Amino acid sequence: MFILHIALQGCLKARDVQYGLTPDTGGHIKYVLELVEAQAADPAIERIVIATRAFDSVYGEDYRAGYDEIDDKVAILRLPTASPAYLAKEELWAETASFAAALRRWIDDQPSKPTYLHAHYADAATVSATIGKGIGVPFVFTAHSLGRVKQDAIGAQALSPQTRDMLSRRIAIEEAAFAEADLVIASSRNEAEVQYAGFDTYDPGKIRIIEPGSKLDAYRDAAPSDAVTEMIAPFLRAPDKPVILAIARPVAKKNLPMLVEAFGRDPWLRDKANLVILAGTREDIADLDAETANEMRHILEAIDRHDLYGQVALPKTHQPVDIPSVYAFARERRGIFVNPALNEPFGLTLLEAAAAGLPVVATDSGGPNDIVELCRNGRLVNPQDQGAIAQACREILEDSGLWDKYARNGAQAVAAYDWTRHAERCTALMARMTSQGRRREADGPRQLLVCDIDNTLTGCRTCIESFSRWHETETNLDFAVASGRSFHSALSILEQQNAPFPKIIISSVGTEIYRLQPDGVTYRRDDDWTRQIARDWHRARIVDALHDMPGMMPQAPLEQRDLKLSFLTNGDRALPERIHRRLQDRHLAASVIHSHGRYLDILPVSASKGAAIAYLREGLRLSEDDVFVAGDSGNDIEMLRAVPQAIIVANYSDDLASRPDLAHTYVSHQSHAMGIIEGVEHFRERVSRERPH
Repeated sequence: MFILHIALQGCLKARDVQYGLTPDTGGHIKYVLELVEAQAADPAIERIVIATRAFDSVYGEDYRAGYDEIDDKVAILRLPTASPAYLAKEELWAETASFAAALRRWIDDQPSKPTYLHAHYADAATVSATIGKGIGVPFVFTAHSLGRVKQDAIGAQALSPQTRDMLSRRIAIEEAAFAEADLVIASSRNEAEVQYAGFDTYDPGKIRIIEPGSKLDAYRDAAPSDAVTEMIAPFLRAPDKPVILAIARPVAKKNLPMLVEAFGRDPWLRDKANLVILAGTREDIADLDAETANEMRHILEAIDRHDLYGQVALPKTHQPVDIPSVYAFARERRGIFVNPALNEPFGLTLLEAAAAGLPVVATDSGGPNDIVELCRNGRLVNPQDQGAIAQACREILEDSGLWDKYARNGAQAVAAYDWTRHAERCTALMARMTSQGRRREADGPRQLLVCDIDNTLTGCRTCIESFSRWHETETNLDFAVASGRSFHSALSILEQQNAPFPKIIISSVGTEIYRLQPDGVTYRRDDDWTRQIARDWHRARIVDALHDMPGMMPQAPLEQRDLKLSFLTNGDRALPERIHRRLQDRHLAASVIHSHGRYLDILPVSASKGAAIAYLREGLRLSEDDVFVAGDSGNDIEMLRAVPQAIIVANYSDDLASRPDLAHTYVSHQSHAMGIIEGVEHFRERVSRERPH
């Protein structure tokens, strides 16, 4: 396999990258380099080239045109474009045509063409779309950061006319990137389901969540250093106080002035803590680009406004090697790390802080939702609410037990973000897409197995491994899942668990159906099903009717869908009936599903897992003997009740086995995925016995 990465922005080189040297020399370069390092360790990958733009600049000779071999497998290709100067991302659109032409000439001179292209940022996607069509290979798109998200976060009206025009052009390029890409890699559910959903060309079926890895060993083992102490301590009157630490480029979306305001306006924080901000490197603020210089002035003005001299450290420069020790400096003082960005596509610094054992306070807009949910190592806040930022910092610093818990949780959980695993998942997807690993379709009549995911298919590693081996032998059995999870969440957990690729995904408690496409990787949403169940669904009126219903609170925004409202409850079994009565009193029809004693979903009255399976069975022209379902909890009841060949795995909950309406089900003796196999074999044997010979 030959992988060609395309990354045009910033000052990219293999070693000693000066992050923050320019506004575009940031985390995406670290992402590319660490991904490539992990890919290079895979024997199935023979060659990796990173194609970037060559330029002449004051930043040194490292960025001139040429071909730099990093080792026997990896190289950086620097191609000149129409302009010889370093250009910011806002100006790169004018160079994509000349870069694409140069790259195509280079590819034509190679002994073999790339297996696939991987574009980083939308301008690289413009190049990849042109090249990919020309040579007949797919391209993957990783967006990293989006103009539409920046515009939404800052507010179009707050932008200058020039900036609005620039963002409009950038958004149009991003729209084309999403439309043309064969596969889109997202770092988080927020990216996949919120940030990308704002685009007209949004296609959820070709987006995959693959969490980035991170090289965190240096942060796990970090210790304070004399160099870091000498860099920070001179700014502070009392350098041993707990530290509120932020590390980010000083650009508007990183929202650093708001953090200074939050600190400066809170008397407790000013008395008990110090604020340390690493905002890139600089010589003279007057020499910085306009946006960066403006943000630095806002930071300094806030320091002056609240007279924070002696309480805020704002070093002019630092080296990448210093960063682990900076986290350790804060940890040793029982401080916290804060990411106050208006929107953070992923949040690599949050993983670094977690690995270093430092609790976090993070923006609730973007990837930090996923990180904090998994790591359970801090608080999410509205980044535009300075009071909320200050309160979250204060609560963690005041409560030593809470600080210990968050520090311990984060240090343990970051192992989930692993570059090797990320690279393996990318490679497996592209192997399937390029026909190297796709499963062939069997001829003749087929059967369909539909499984719930959590605690049915998953929950036991050895069980799912056995299930995968069994499924490989079942050439006449199509595999599908039905879950309360969203489509992207369902796919992500299945890939993490090495489960088989589902032919069909019924997601969000039966309100969405996705079908696997011929490329073996992407899915297409069944819009006919969506239109069918959306009739007589009055979402806004239902929200209004239930806004003051006691005993329930909304789940996180990511769990809400156009055709699904999701809540957490206090376990009151009578709550669903009270909800039904209130809705009926207001002439509103809906299904209410309560599961695990805690989760409650409200759906269109014609939607459920069972209804979705009935719709599929009719469309696929399958008999009742050709469909099997398996579940474990209350949100599987409709599915189990609707299908004669229904399986309840041994580790069930919500008293499923004692329900009269589920008397026809088979209750397995084995748990999780092994119970599914047992149930399928049971029903097959019964059908075989009952058929006339």
